[in-house]
Amino acid sequence: MDEILKKEEKKEERQKTKIMIKKKKGNKRLQQDNTRKTEKEVEEERIEQERRKAYEEEEIKMEAEEKRKLEEEKRKKEEDIKKEEDKREEEINRLAMERKLREREMLGLEEDDEDDDDDDDDDDDDYNLRGDVFRVPRRRIPGSRRPPEVHHPPLPPGCFISEITVSCSNAKLTGVPPISDPDVKSLDLLGNSITSIPKEAFNGMPNLERIDLSKNKLTSTGIDRLAFKSLKNLRRLYLDGNLLDQIPLELPSTLEELKINENKLGGIDEDSLKDVKNLVTLELEGNQLSEATVSPLAFKPLQHMSYLRLARNKFRIVPEGLPASIEELHLENNQIEEISETAFNYTVNLHTIVLRYNQLEETRIPPLTWIFHKNLESIDLSYNKLYQVPSYLPKSLLHLVLVGNQIERIPGYVFAHLNPGLEYLYLSFNKLDDDGIDPTSFHGAYHSLREIFLDYNELTSIPAGMEDMRELHILRLNNNKIKVVSPNCICSAEDEGDSNIEYLHLENNYINTREISPYAFSCIRSYSSVILKPQKVK
Repeated sequence: MDEILKKEEKKEERQKTKIMIKKKKGNKRLQQDNTRKTEKEVEEERIEQERRKAYEEEEIKMEAEEKRKLEEEKRKKEEDIKKEEDKREEEINRLAMERKLREREMLGLEEDDEDDDDDDDDDDDDYNLRGDVFRVPRRRIPGSRRPPEVHHPPLPPGCFISEITVSCSNAKLTGVPPISDPDVKSLDLLGNSITSIPKEAFNGMPNLERIDLSKNKLTSTGIDRLAFKSLKNLRRLYLDGNLLDQIPLELPSTLEELKINENKLGGIDEDSLKDVKNLVTLELEGNQLSEATVSPLAFKPLQHMSYLRLARNKFRIVPEGLPASIEELHLENNQIEEISETAFNYTVNLHTIVLRYNQLEETRIPPLTWIFHKNLESIDLSYNKLYQVPSYLPKSLLHLVLVGNQIERIPGYVFAHLNPGLEYLYLSFNKLDDDGIDPTSFHGAYHSLREIFLDYNELTSIPAGMEDMRELHILRLNNNKIKVVSPNCICSAEDEGDSNIEYLHLENNYINTREISPYAFSCIRSYSSVILKPQKVK
């Protein structure tokens, strides 16, 4: 009996030992799996960091370029101001010279008058002496030799006049200068500290066509409701960079361009724009407008408006009630999450829409949003939340910008219905890999595409079909993971004609340039059009 019990105990111990060994092996495998998983996560994180770093570097470059452009514009403006000042100085000198000449002429005329009097006396004497000749003494028309004098109004320090323009930019003014000159057509008061505009401010310049009051300290309560009313020729009014919380009232009906960017506008009601029915351009960027504070009837009076800028506001949807006349619409840097199916039903003339830097997903863009639009040629959906190229694009589309999304796929035949065909496709800074580009992805656009940007993606090879794009001028494939350039991926062996490619970017990949076939770029006219260096180290 004891032996049997001992055998049973030994058997149980052996089973326990086996179980413990299995557990240890299982734990070891689990640990290895976790290690592999961790390594994979680390690798993904590293790739994402590289991607983010590249994106940040590109953003820095873009910001630097923007800064350079602004500095260039500033420098150019300063040069223009200097030229205007020099011109004004020349005008002052010319007027002074004319004044001196007139004074000299006046002195000469007085001497001539004395000579004429002497001659007349002599003639009279001759007449009296001879008695046989009747002569009428010569008569000079008074003022016939005097040129008309040019009078310019006195201007405050820092202001100058050039032909029909009075410029008082950055002149440290606190009010509109009291100028009286009916010939002045343009008044520049940019960059001062003007806080108010009384109703008589422009009485001395009734023929003004353009007023620039940007970058002052104007408030809505500081502008008299009749301040602009009497200006029957006013076409352009710029009020950017002030403190306005509503659109000024009683604006003249002749106004064609109104800019109130970078203010504090909180809303637009149905009567805000009723007086400016001839408006063509309206810019309200950088305010606090939203679909809740902009009436659906706000834009109804503007039946001639073709350009509307509502960027950098607080819209969550595309505003309703856009006029049929609108051609270009800017809604970038808002919080737009969806586009309703009827948003563009009446905007039949719309040809450009900019929706970059919003929160759009392709599922929030209904199929009928714009597919039947006959004039919509350019759509910018950069920096949204798209995971694939949107379907149901407008038939007339030529220009599609999808930079900086999370796009992993270009669906097959997505461009097939476009007529005459897509010309510009920008997909930089996305997540496209080889599987994300279908053999039929570019079907319907092979004959029309002129520029394709696929840089900063995750491609390991050059997408199929590039060799068939006869109209392609620029192809960017830099900053991917491309390792091999096959002989026929750019230049087809069957086609002996020259390619139209002007720039082919393949730098910052993993390409061994020594392994590239000598025929790979044989169809490209200039070898300098192919940018291969630098390459990444594997």
